Formats: sequence, structure tokens, C-alpha cells
Amino acid sequence: MNVETSIRDKLTRELSPEKLVIVNESHKHSGHAGSPGTGESHFNVMCVSQAFLGLHKVARFRKVHKILKEELDGPVHALSLELKTPDEA
Repeated sequence: MNVETSIRDKLTRELSPEKLVIVNESHKHSGHAGSPGTGESHFNVMCVSQAFLGLHKVARFRKVHKILKEELDGPVHALSLELKTPDEA
């Protein structure tokens, strides 16, 4: 399973998002320091979920980082997050 699919599967299972957009931006970082050159190291995620209700920004980030711990400890070098509740979207 590729990294993007793993991210999508885990966030879908754990957050039941109303909207989930994952953009692989690894190609923009090819050759830069910290880029492993795998083509699956830099991602931008936009997620709208009821699971973020009552959570401040840092708590939302922590929640997603916990869900994606395996990816962040491994192949993912950079993860940009935009996390909203349905009312904020």
C-alpha cells in the first residue's frame, strides 16, 4: 500500500470526514535536504470532520499526528494540515 492510500484509509476510518483532500507535494521537494526521493514524503491534508468539534487547533493536530504516527515516524517527512469542523468549512 502506498503512503497516500495509508493516510486516506486511516483518517477515513478514525475521523469519518465529511471532506478529505490529500495532495502529494513530494515532487516539489525533490532534491531538497530531508527529501528521501521516494515520491511519498511531503503531503498536504485538508480534513473536515465532526471529530474536531470542541478541539482547539493544537489538539486537532495532535489527534491527526497520533493517527498517522507510523507514517510520520517513517516515510513522511512533512505534513501540512488544515483541520476544520463542518461549521468552519
